[in-house]
Amino acid sequence: MRIYTRAGDSGSTGLIGGRRVSKGDPVIEAIGSIDEVNAWLGVLASHVDDARVRRLLAQCQNDLFELGAELASPGGPPRLDPARVSELEKAIDDFGGTLPPLRRFVLPGGHPAAAWTHVARTVARRAERAVVRLLGEATEPSPAVRYLNRLSDLLFILARFLNSQAGVPEPTWPGDHREESPPDRPSPSPKR
Repeated sequence: MRIYTRAGDSGSTGLIGGRRVSKGDPVIEAIGSIDEVNAWLGVLASHVDDARVRRLLAQCQNDLFELGAELASPGGPPRLDPARVSELEKAIDDFGGTLPPLRRFVLPGGHPAAAWTHVARTVARRAERAVVRLLGEATEPSPAVRYLNRLSDLLFILARFLNSQAGVPEPTWPGDHREESPPDRPSPSPKR
């Protein structure tokens, strides 16, 4: 089977229904960003041992395909089940309920799986911004934007959960709390 068609060599690509648009079109930017999130979730799943997390990531990957297909067929029926946002919120509450409260900003890192989760989180935020640019600001929140917003929240909680599960301390930003330097850095010199 050939995967190349040469149809996109001129800088255009096809949407569902056959309409051709520039590869620089905002819809392609949004779909491509969603595809990137999906790929990072696959990378993340390959680094996670917890079966619950792997199942959750697989469901999110399927959701992202539905979301991409929905954006690729403007005017078509919604494909992503709106209940998925509530399910992400439940997962955030379930995984987050096992974690200590935050006292500082968390730096991406720690256990490798947590670090990959933070990469996926930032790409999800980029996809959210691309979808907002595509759809514009509306009085009623877009289900796509709500989903991507919640997905990035979930990934933040999962990064914290994976660090906790691995027994790896969360890297934190010292911010204005310089007197409490992280263990791998010396305290700053007193000001003179």
